[in-house]
Amino acid sequence: MKKNPIILILALLVVVIFVFNSVFIVKETEQVVITQFGRPVGDAILTPGLNFKTPFIQKTNFFDKRFLEWDGDANQIPTKDKKYIFVDSYARWQITDPLKFFIRLTNERGALSRIADILDGETRDYVANHNLEEVVRTSNRTPVSSGVIAEMISDSLINIEVGREKIQHMIRESANQEASDLGIAILDFKIKRINYVPEVREQVYNRMKSERMRIADEFRSEGQGDASVINGEKERDLQTIQSAAFKEAEEIMGKADAEAAAIYTAVYDRSSASRDLYAFMKAMETFEKTFDAETQIILSTKSELYRYLKDMN
Repeated sequence: MKKNPIILILALLVVVIFVFNSVFIVKETEQVVITQFGRPVGDAILTPGLNFKTPFIQKTNFFDKRFLEWDGDANQIPTKDKKYIFVDSYARWQITDPLKFFIRLTNERGALSRIADILDGETRDYVANHNLEEVVRTSNRTPVSSGVIAEMISDSLINIEVGREKIQHMIRESANQEASDLGIAILDFKIKRINYVPEVREQVYNRMKSERMRIADEFRSEGQGDASVINGEKERDLQTIQSAAFKEAEEIMGKADAEAAAIYTAVYDRSSASRDLYAFMKAMETFEKTFDAETQIILSTKSELYRYLKDMN
């Protein structure tokens, strides 16, 4: 009997669909859990390659082998010294037991929600048990000084005993203990950013301003003291210089007067004409030093000045 070609095509199509639904490929970056009516069947498939399943009954659930990312939301947490801060963190995790992971968490969305609960809780506990300096700083290294002001501020730094790195490590270890039955491992945990809440931030800025105003007042006070010393030394040096100059000027003037007197004396004794000239010159000097255009005087007729004025008329 001749076979109907339509039946052959349909039979071939059924075989192709059957094979297509039976075969699946696991990649290098994947791991698979097979379920039947929602329940896992056998062990998880961890190695890459070609695999088979019962078509239409069994279902393949693929999970990533690679390191996965968790990025948390910033949470407001009080530290041990009652300072409210926003802590923003992130982590890297991996599915280590896909069968257990499927049973407890189903998929990556459920895993991220559970990881957020674990890490947020552990972060809150450990931050609340340490002072702000422990959460911010990693070590007690000596800060590099960039000037006198930096040295004055660095003197007030508080030494830490734990530090940020150890707190992150403790959070990761504690989170892994809680996640031990979930089929996942927290590979790394880091605090990405720490910031004050707005109210505390304003207080911190005010305290920073006060600290720098205090330092500025110290510099200003030292400057005023140094200025007083410099001004005192300047006045002393000025008086010393003026005294020395005045003494030297008086000595020069004394010598000049002595020389002038000697010249006048030598000229005065030569003749009666020279004596008259000398008397006249002295009278003129007296006029110049004593009188001006508004001076009014009363002279005796026997005065030498009167005689010269009369002769001028």
